[in-house]
Amino acid sequence: MAMHIGSGDSSEVISTINTTPLVDVMLVLLIIFLITVPVVNTSVKVELPKERVEVRETKPENIIISVDKEGAIYLYESKMQNLDALVNQLKIKSKLRPQPEIQVRGDLNGKYEGVGKILLACQKAGISKVAFITEPPPRTL
Repeated sequence: MAMHIGSGDSSEVISTINTTPLVDVMLVLLIIFLITVPVVNTSVKVELPKERVEVRETKPENIIISVDKEGAIYLYESKMQNLDALVNQLKIKSKLRPQPEIQVRGDLNGKYEGVGKILLACQKAGISKVAFITEPPPRTL
């Protein structure tokens, strides 16, 4: 804020707000925002999947692999001793034509490690179709 004291006979005080520093600060802020906004908003453009309930047919040739909350892996209902045993079983199934789909059922309270092991085994065995089985959300009226 600046005050200008008039010269001459007038003893009147003229008080006005000097807006030049305010305009300077606003222009600097505007320039900073113009420079930083494109940097902040830059990201890889991907189309994210939309949530929907899709009814899937369970075919007899589909292979069901389950993971319980302790991380134990089951091929149908038989427990796999280790990851190599699962890979060996999946290598046999991967040679079938058409290749069967692997359906992974993971426990809600389980760790992601078990599902990751199944995906690794599918990759090692050369399986190309993997699906995750979930339950639909409860209906709301």
